[in-house]
Amino acid sequence: MNEKEIKDIFDKWCKKLRIVPNWDVKLELIDDKSWTKTGDFKIDCDDKKAVFMINKNRINDENIEEIIVHELFHLKMYPLDQVTESLITSSFTKGTKEYGFAYNEFFTALEQTVEELAKCYLLEFGDNKELSFSRCKRQASFEDLYSKLKNIE
Repeated sequence: MNEKEIKDIFDKWCKKLRIVPNWDVKLELIDDKSWTKTGDFKIDCDDKKAVFMINKNRINDENIEEIIVHELFHLKMYPLDQVTESLITSSFTKGTKEYGFAYNEFFTALEQTVEELAKCYLLEFGDNKELSFSRCKRQASFEDLYSKLKNIE
């Protein structure tokens, strides 16, 4: 897939999710083999600008439309993200078990929610409805996990 096609998908979803015209957004394809993430974004809430970064080296392994929708949903959820993170940092002392638990639980729930929303929208409105399974491929198999448990006596 070429850069214009990726940009077209990005523009389509920015409109569909009502990101624009409220936000000024930019898409950057990152060509850095040391960057292991599939996608990410940087944001300036005061100026309502966001730069979305997609790992150019992972595009062939993934459904690019799914990545874009996922990252755009992070922007939609950003106000809730910031309020919850502020509550955690003001309620718990950094470095404590309580802080770690709250922080990890929140970000796990946030990531799961964003991914579920992305899947729902992709399956309903996407051109490519095939979900990416590359994260599963990087996980240990059940057999690998089970064989380690069998060795515990």
